[in-house]
Amino acid sequence: MIRTAVRVAVAALLTTGVVATTATGAYAALPTPKKYANCAALNKVYKHGVGRKGAKDKVSGSTKPVTNFTVYTATYNLNKARLDRDKDGIACEKH
Repeated sequence: MIRTAVRVAVAALLTTGVVATTATGAYAALPTPKKYANCAALNKVYKHGVGRKGAKDKVSGSTKPVTNFTVYTATYNLNKARLDRDKDGIACEKH
């Protein structure tokens, strides 16, 4: 009975878009998508940045790419114009 209730709840969250994955594939409950004024504000909620599904951090030299950003396309789409300066699909990425 409890397992069924959990499955229904997870299915409901997945279909409403309130649950997303991190770049490593872990699921997490996320706040409602919103537009942030700057990276400092976005990084308070999404510590390592936020990106669209399939995004890869663009780096130069021997810098290691950020791989632990939150995958949340709805929030990324609201912020990409101002906060994704290198146009790699991840806004405000940081280690």
